Amino acid sequence: MVNLDTPKEAPKKDPATRAAALWATAIAVPVAVLVGVFAFIAIQPEKSETSDKPVAIPSSPVQVEERRLDEKAGTVCLAVTSQLPAKIRDLPARPVTAGHEQNAAYGEPPITVSCGVPAPVMCETLDDKTPGCVPMDTELLIMNRVCWYAKTGADAATITTMDREVPVQVTVPNTYENAGQWANEFSDTVVKTVKSKPAAEMPSGCQIS
Repeated sequence: MVNLDTPKEAPKKDPATRAAALWATAIAVPVAVLVGVFAFIAIQPEKSETSDKPVAIPSSPVQVEERRLDEKAGTVCLAVTSQLPAKIRDLPARPVTAGHEQNAAYGEPPITVSCGVPAPVMCETLDDKTPGCVPMDTELLIMNRVCWYAKTGADAATITTMDREVPVQVTVPNTYENAGQWANEFSDTVVKTVKSKPAAEMPSGCQIS
């Protein structure tokens, strides 16, 4: 004869115990999440107190030089300054002290734009020692169809067009990185307003292959 044991009934759970377990779970999950959030925040690098503060732009005009321009250069430079943007990246335009039809400024410290400056002259040979001439082995910057010559200085870099009938120069203080890229902010305006030099007068470094 087969002996069939009657299955034992499962013990009944205490309702109070079950409720307590549910509350413990409900509390433990948010606490674990908060601990994870605080741990993540703790390992993040602290931001500089001034990193998010905008640089105050002085209301005073920027000191610039006014040059005597002939009629052609004056007309071209007026076209240049009238087409300049109201701001470049996050730098707003600022007033200038003189020559509003040929000069412009942006931000603080100011990046300046000057039209009708003396044209850079290429040296005639590799060992040419003529003061101020552009060495023949200098790498010119061709950006957005404009050929620029960049010259670094103690306080700022000057980037001047080499391929335009009327030169345009951008001065970028050394506090800004990648001075050439800041000058490139004005390339489109230069293309629209200033004619290129004839091919015969174009420096070899400005030739686009």
